[in-house]
Amino acid sequence: MLTSLRTGLRLALMIGVLATGSVSAAQFVLFDVTFTYTKDDADNSKPSKSHYYVKNPVLNPERPRDWTAPVDYRNGTVHIRLEVLEKPAGGEPTTWTICYIPNKGQGNGYGCTGTELYREKGIFERDVSMKSFWQNDAIIWSEGIKQMDLVIKDGSGGSGHAHKRVDHEKFFPTKIRLTVVQVSAGAKYDPSLVPNLPRKAEAPNTRPTAEASAATKATACCGKAD
Repeated sequence: MLTSLRTGLRLALMIGVLATGSVSAAQFVLFDVTFTYTKDDADNSKPSKSHYYVKNPVLNPERPRDWTAPVDYRNGTVHIRLEVLEKPAGGEPTTWTICYIPNKGQGNGYGCTGTELYREKGIFERDVSMKSFWQNDAIIWSEGIKQMDLVIKDGSGGSGHAHKRVDHEKFFPTKIRLTVVQVSAGAKYDPSLVPNLPRKAEAPNTRPTAEASAATKATACCGKAD
């Protein structure tokens, strides 16, 4: 299974470059994970609670070491596709913070973006500038990324880790598929280049401006998770 995953991610990176006709514009799948997450998982994740860690070999082993050259991903965008497969009833606002953990950082030492704020099952997609998210300049992008940390939260802000809620049954258990695609500066995300996505026209859920702003606020990371 891991072999097929590596092959798919490698092909996604190669096709993303070849389809543009040059290495100046490209995209690659950083990771594509499907998992169930329970309150027990949140309470026992280490070193931090409410976290799900994406590391090698699930993190694309063909990702570039240098995100600034020869292809400039640092000044590009990240396409975040969240598919919520299972979620408790009740419509409680939920989001996943997505943190880049670099091989070498500065200042705070990592940076975070996140998914849309969502209340129900469905597909939620957004494009985020790599220059706009929280502490994006705390990463030495020429040195690459070693892992990604995913954090389930409520809609209250950076420290709203879901495991802290007394009404945690509104968040757990849940099942999601999260696909993160890095798009180079000047290029546009192309879903046809992402392996194993439905080829039918999808109608992703969208959020009013106010709620989208709340999702952005919720990515401000991270607060104490314990």
